[in-house]
Amino acid sequence: MNNLESDRSSQTSNRMSYNFRAKLEEYNLLLKPISIETLQVNVTRLCNQTCSHCRVDASPKRTEQMDHRTVDRCLEILALQDGINTLDITGGAPELNPDFDYFVVESRKLGKKVAVRHNLTVTFDGNPQTGEEKTYLPDFFAEQKVEIIASMPHYRKDPVEEQRGAGVFRKSIEGLQLLNASGYGKAGTGLILNLVHNPSGTSLPAEQAVLEAEFRRELSSRYGIEFNSLYTMTNVPLKRFKEQLRLSGTYDSYMKTLVNAFNPAIAAEVMCRSIISVDYSGRLYDCDINQVLDMQIIGKEPMTVFNFDWDALMARNIKFAVHCFACTAGAGSG
Repeated sequence: MNNLESDRSSQTSNRMSYNFRAKLEEYNLLLKPISIETLQVNVTRLCNQTCSHCRVDASPKRTEQMDHRTVDRCLEILALQDGINTLDITGGAPELNPDFDYFVVESRKLGKKVAVRHNLTVTFDGNPQTGEEKTYLPDFFAEQKVEIIASMPHYRKDPVEEQRGAGVFRKSIEGLQLLNASGYGKAGTGLILNLVHNPSGTSLPAEQAVLEAEFRRELSSRYGIEFNSLYTMTNVPLKRFKEQLRLSGTYDSYMKTLVNAFNPAIAAEVMCRSIISVDYSGRLYDCDINQVLDMQIIGKEPMTVFNFDWDALMARNIKFAVHCFACTAGAGSG
């Protein structure tokens, strides 16, 4: 084999090693939708933070917002579809959408569980574009019995501020303390406070149960903070994080880490089998990562909340790509 043929063979090998469908076939895994239990809705790309790992490139400069008409259509879907029991509201900082409070209140009236992806600092920072305050959020969350899924990369300052910016750690601790004061994370209140950890750089998260015990011990002893559960998330090689990997020359090594850590048991339980993701304009996706990559669900036509079709969605082929290795590496994400 000459050098050119060798290079081509190596490139083909690398491409195949990043082929998620080929990996599924290797383990005889056929991943079809099994339900639509959760409607995950990204209501804005606006955020008070600019995090290095953010896969949607949210920032204080973004202007994308879900409008009232689309929020109402999401509420119609929740009312019509008994099988969807959870509304998962995300962003950006979802609290910065003008209809956020309305969306939460009306969903709770429908008897749906509402989970909010909360960055802990928006309570103090408010809206970076309008100056609107958000100090009422902990009490509002408690009144509506919202489940909080709070970003907390670490219990130490340096790893948090490396990812999320200067001053974020102190505000995050104070945000957790305010939530505790409103009853969150406390036994017997029914107010659920879950934390989300993602590692810095190119390492995979440590074992979730071990990390949860460590976070519980350290946050309690240092700051008197209580919480219910800790989720671990693998950093997805997209947007800002992907650019960092390319600039540092570590993209290929990180991808190989993800591929080599493929876990077929975790793959069988990926979230895209039981959720539908909605972007701020109402378009439908298999997951929020596909949303970032504009991998919209296509039936007879591109699918949105306005032509929502349960049967068609249950019969669809889920769109997989190289980023799916992040959800199936090691113990998975979440």
